[in-house]
Amino acid sequence: ILGHTVHVVLKPEWVQRVLLDNAANYEKPKLVKRILEPTIGRGLLTAERELWRAQRKIVAASFTPPAVDALVPLFGEVGQAMAGSWQDGTRDLAVEATAATMRVIATALFSGDERLTTPEAMGHITAAMEGVGEARIQVLLGTPLIPVTSKGRRGRAGQQFLRHTLGSIVRERLGEDAPEDFVTSMIRALLDRFPRDEAIELAIDNAATFYLAGHETTANLTSWTLFVLSEQPELQGRIAEEAEAALRTGVDAALPDRLPLLRAVVDETLRLYPPVPRFDREAVAEDMLGEHEVRPGDLVSIWPWIIQRHQKLWDNPDSFDPDRFAANREQERHRFQYLPFGAGPRTCVGARFATAEALTILAIWLSQWRFAPVPGWQVRPSGMVTLRQQGGLPLNLLRR
Repeated sequence: ILGHTVHVVLKPEWVQRVLLDNAANYEKPKLVKRILEPTIGRGLLTAERELWRAQRKIVAASFTPPAVDALVPLFGEVGQAMAGSWQDGTRDLAVEATAATMRVIATALFSGDERLTTPEAMGHITAAMEGVGEARIQVLLGTPLIPVTSKGRRGRAGQQFLRHTLGSIVRERLGEDAPEDFVTSMIRALLDRFPRDEAIELAIDNAATFYLAGHETTANLTSWTLFVLSEQPELQGRIAEEAEAALRTGVDAALPDRLPLLRAVVDETLRLYPPVPRFDREAVAEDMLGEHEVRPGDLVSIWPWIIQRHQKLWDNPDSFDPDRFAANREQERHRFQYLPFGAGPRTCVGARFATAEALTILAIWLSQWRFAPVPGWQVRPSGMVTLRQQGGLPLNLLRR
């Protein structure tokens, strides 16, 4: 492709070699880093080797099981506030899910900083994500990253808004009266390990990484789950009953475990609509994937969107079947054929956070509201960076 050799790897055992067995030989591609650098710099998502290990160790403490469990009541508060503000009628649930997950991230990681949850912020973040498409073409062609279309210019403005806002938040946390939260603890840990200027820049990089990744992918998971349930009212009703029963005990750390049917639905939604439909690696040295030679500089492209729908890997792969993820069925599949959060050492550090958040918010929404399709509206996936619904997800809401 435009002078680049790309291997699209589909066999789970080859995916395992790239992401685990020989992971040191496969780094984030320089092309991808160039696309993402204006937004997330050298944060956890793009860093390599020792810089990646140092940052992973620093941020992982905020995403341990006890840390995530303690946040479930917050997830519930945000979900309830959203559900309580609705009226019967049509709403764009892609927008609603994004607003909810932005509020969660801003509260959980940034002490509720209002600058991160305004309509202006939502617009800028959407523009920054959509502007990646133009940058990708320019990177492949080897041309400078100069926005030439209105979408590209909006994307650049979104990137600048994000960096400026998060830069202000990080620098404000350098004082003694900083709130005790994810960002502050991350800044202190980075200052202990890196020179001051580099630590501040890395703090901004990671703040941008977790703000974007932390709300965008979970919002998409939430909205796609509502889409598939809107098409299946009988299943939606069963989940509403499960959610109502689970919520009687309260919104506590054990709530996600009291939602086995909803969890299976979420897992199956992640299979059909993975929040990140593709990710790539670049070979550092020669390798073999089966009988295929991989040379230094070759790109290896892994597509959960394809692998998780592959007819040789799944029975009736285009059917929505939550029973695939019933208890004790995990041994039926290769562990590298289901990759909604990646795999290997670089598995998404926020996977548990995202899953618990989505389950909690969905349980509250589904226990109170019915979601039905809007006649005439066709839902189409759009996956330039993350997998969204093209044009949003309007659904009809009716209070239960």
